[in-house]
Amino acid sequence: MFIFKLPNQLSTYSHFNPKLWAKFAVMMSLLVLTSCSSAYYSAMEQVGIHKRDIMVDRVEEAKESQQEAQEKFASALAEMTALIRFDGGELKAQYQVIKAQYEQSQEAADLVTLRIEKIEDVSDALFTEWQEEIGQISNANLKRQSLTKFKATQRRYKTLIDSMYKAESKMAPVLTALKDNTLFLKHNLNAQAVGALQGEMLSIKKDVSILLKEMSAAIEQSQKFIDMLEK
Repeated sequence: MFIFKLPNQLSTYSHFNPKLWAKFAVMMSLLVLTSCSSAYYSAMEQVGIHKRDIMVDRVEEAKESQQEAQEKFASALAEMTALIRFDGGELKAQYQVIKAQYEQSQEAADLVTLRIEKIEDVSDALFTEWQEEIGQISNANLKRQSLTKFKATQRRYKTLIDSMYKAESKMAPVLTALKDNTLFLKHNLNAQAVGALQGEMLSIKKDVSILLKEMSAAIEQSQKFIDMLEK
């Protein structure tokens, strides 16, 4: 199903030209029918929102989703640690908390993956257009300067996307461990089950620590890339 999200620049522009809004509405109607990325980018350019702007928006959104994922994974680890230290009371209620934390972590991880894919989509369109336009520049000096900027941005982008995928790859084993422990606890709601989970905690803590570190690096690279594009 195609879901349209209004770009930040357009949604926050309170004095936008009504004629452009009307034109925009027509284009969006066509876009819903085609569900085509190229049509979306073309429509955005007609109202002054370029691929570069969309790229900045999407990197910012990916950064925010990574920050949210960090929080969810850290919370899941904290709840699992609290469970290991469980000292009486209603174990079933504690299980429900653990289960909710796992599900929220999974949702956060899925959102990170989706937003990385959206960045790749707009980056492909942006760099393709940029390279084609460089070929249209006849002035050798200007062409050289544009090509230098193009290559520098590509290098920075590669660093960014590699960092994002590196962090993303660390999420799966953590999610698997959280799911395994959640299901094990569900099937064995007793003190013996909690004791058995203690042996898994060192491994989970290590994996989460590595994950949070990689996600912090990806978030830092996201901000650097945004800063570069906004110069």
